[in-house]
Amino acid sequence: MVLLLAGLATMQAMAWENHSLASYRAFENMPEVASAPSVTVEPLEAFLRAEEYTLEALLASQEAWGLTSIEKYPARPAELAFKADPGRSDESRRLAFLRALRVAPDSRFALYTQSDPWNPTSGTRLPSAAVSTQTEATGSGYRYGALKSGELVAALTVLATATGEPDLGLDIHLFEDSPSDWGRVYGFGPQPYGNPAVAQDSHIPFHSGFMHESRLVKLGIPTVRRNLILLRFHQFSTLAALAFRTGHAYWGWRFAGLSLHYLQDLTQPLRAALVPGEPNTKLLSAQALALVGLPGMKDELVQLRSNRCLVVEKYQSELLLRAAANKQETALEKALRNTDKDRGYTDWSERYMRDVVSLQSSRAALALAQTLTAALPAAFAADAGFDLAARETGSNLLSELIKRDSPERNRLDAALAETMANFGTHSRNALRGILRASDPL
Repeated sequence: MVLLLAGLATMQAMAWENHSLASYRAFENMPEVASAPSVTVEPLEAFLRAEEYTLEALLASQEAWGLTSIEKYPARPAELAFKADPGRSDESRRLAFLRALRVAPDSRFALYTQSDPWNPTSGTRLPSAAVSTQTEATGSGYRYGALKSGELVAALTVLATATGEPDLGLDIHLFEDSPSDWGRVYGFGPQPYGNPAVAQDSHIPFHSGFMHESRLVKLGIPTVRRNLILLRFHQFSTLAALAFRTGHAYWGWRFAGLSLHYLQDLTQPLRAALVPGEPNTKLLSAQALALVGLPGMKDELVQLRSNRCLVVEKYQSELLLRAAANKQETALEKALRNTDKDRGYTDWSERYMRDVVSLQSSRAALALAQTLTAALPAAFAADAGFDLAARETGSNLLSELIKRDSPERNRLDAALAETMANFGTHSRNALRGILRASDPL
């Protein structure tokens, strides 16, 4: 029973479309980052060559963790295990590493920076294709700069840049029904939700986590119980700790940023709740009707929810970009930097993403959906015939929304500020956990 969920996943492909914009603000005043020395840029191949044997052990331990810690975990095929082989080529070693992680083997892992729009840097610009296998979203604000091996770069730049990297193609077409050679050998099984033929749909199972849906929904749509987002965080966070411990600071910060991307996705309430604002009985009824050839209710749910999700993501991104362009700090920047709540949560542990981040977001999802619906033009919230994603007027519509001065728009801004505060707080708490794990054993 995945039909309805397949459609509903599609509309979430844009969530938090440029993590780096928010990450610069979340970490720029964090002492552990701000006072960290600049690091020496190192190609991935050099790190892998130097740490082959420690990586073999770590990647084996990651697989053991997945088998015991993730519900419905799809075991990695034995032939994909990373085995140290100092005699092989750098290219072969890199491919073995990517296959052991079960990420797309054409992932770039380029040496690059994502520019901070508040402090843009000069230097050689890179085209999107140099760092990503995916077509860049219109208005995303991505600006890429080239790095060279041996160059010094600020830890903040490496960390913030890497928080955007998983959206550049790492999790594309990884399932057995995907149109890729690697999906058929990775062992993840059929794609649990989303359209396998659509690239951006195919990464959603790694970037969402419906961990707190009702028992009824979990019974009716059991695929929501698979939480591969937890796997990705664990993989990259433990790689970060290893890199720090073994003297590869550049990859320590970069793997840390990669891992934080997945946690940050869960701070978006619409990533943690399947259909906020709609009763479970309606969701399951739409599912049942679609299965017998009556998809009307499902299509309406998908379209309305798609519009709401897309506009809130673009609205948030545009607010951050406008603030940077005008050098005018807003409530979002202040919320991202605010550390007042950092110590108000339980100490970091491997349960933090599930028991703190995901739970908080799922509880906030209904209120956010209602606030968003009240603030939007009627077509966005109630017209199933209006497809925002298919129109090129999205940016203009958002500009109009920004100009509106109403209680509803003010409540939406306050809700986004609260969400950005959670983004910053949980990102810093997770980084503190990674840094503690990096201490020499």
